[in-house]
Amino acid sequence: MQEIYDDIIKERLYIKKLDNGLTVMLMPRANYSKYYGIFATDYGSIDNKFVNPETNEVVEVPDGIAHFLEHKLFESEEGDVFNKFARLGASANAFTNYNMTAYLFNTSSNFQEAVLTLLDFVQDPYFTDESVEKEKGIITQEIRMYNDEAGYQVYANLLEALYQAHPVRIDIAGTVESINRITKEDLYLCYNTFYNPGNMVLFLTGDFNPVEIMEKIEENQSGKDLKNYSEIKRIYPEEPASVREKIVIRKMDVSEPLFRLGIKENRLPVEGKELLKQELGTGLLLDLLVGKSSKLYQELYEEGLIDDYFSSYYVLEKGYGYVIMGGKSRDPELLYKRLLEGFREGSKEIKEEDFRRVYKKVLGEYVQTFNSFEAVATEFISYYFKEISFFAIPEIIKEINIEYLSKRYEELFNEENYVRSIIEVS
Repeated sequence: MQEIYDDIIKERLYIKKLDNGLTVMLMPRANYSKYYGIFATDYGSIDNKFVNPETNEVVEVPDGIAHFLEHKLFESEEGDVFNKFARLGASANAFTNYNMTAYLFNTSSNFQEAVLTLLDFVQDPYFTDESVEKEKGIITQEIRMYNDEAGYQVYANLLEALYQAHPVRIDIAGTVESINRITKEDLYLCYNTFYNPGNMVLFLTGDFNPVEIMEKIEENQSGKDLKNYSEIKRIYPEEPASVREKIVIRKMDVSEPLFRLGIKENRLPVEGKELLKQELGTGLLLDLLVGKSSKLYQELYEEGLIDDYFSSYYVLEKGYGYVIMGGKSRDPELLYKRLLEGFREGSKEIKEEDFRRVYKKVLGEYVQTFNSFEAVATEFISYYFKEISFFAIPEIIKEINIEYLSKRYEELFNEENYVRSIIEVS
């Protein structure tokens, strides 16, 4: 096992790539009574077009299939997997996002048994025509529920307006029409392509002996006949630099209008270190411009244009990126006008003392992440899929300065790439 020690956090991470291609990450945490495990695949809702590794043919599957597959894996020939975890005193869950599907558990007992249960159910798919048809009804209800949720719709409408072709504009769950086209064969094709060990990571944390648990994992994996594809060829459409639509307005049953401003990112690094630097730097920039301690935020709050729900964040993945900010507002049009004015003025007033403040804040948030087993596990895996270590954050932050932030402002804050999504009171 490779051992990595972080001087800031005072934690060790053990990493090993098994013979079948599976990457195992172990972070022992002494004197904790809780254990946490997450088994994830580098496969999300945007991966709906790819090359079949068996036939070398390009295939395109229905939207929402990654999320559908996540649901179906919890069913086995032996019954509901949740019940297996419950008998061990553990709770299990899963999630699918645009880039990753993950299965997880937390427990305070029977840790080794829970780890093996996690591995076994994820690596033993069981789909039938009948169960697939039954699941369509369940996910249809889920989709319709989100269609009636104003907080989700203001976000979904924004992504759909920001992107013209990239599948990030499509709901993770797909549409009622798309999921009704999913077949058992589609599920097995996607499973065999993306759930091969070389495309997956197992992360475990808690008070355990890393050598002992690694031996159990290796023994479990050596007894399985699992294919490992060295490379998965994903196909994404070419995305224009321009946005699809400048403003989307929808009326729904809300007590106060909802407002989101999106900014499309057109600088998309490929290399992991540069991607992380841009992600961190843009986050610092947003904090300086519209963070709760910024002059602009305080003015908007005092004017009654925003409330405590107003927030901003930056997303950067391989192939797409965007800023989203907003919340509730009595006057979305005036808020937008004031934000534009504030961006222009704020960019001229970035001071060294403010930069040092948000710089320290980011380092503090990094340290705080390690207080949560769930957060640290998810971050390590998501950054691993971006080909960089989560431990690299403190060193990369040191490379960011005011000059870098000024350059980022010029690259990102282009009004041609702004999109507004508004939910008005019906």
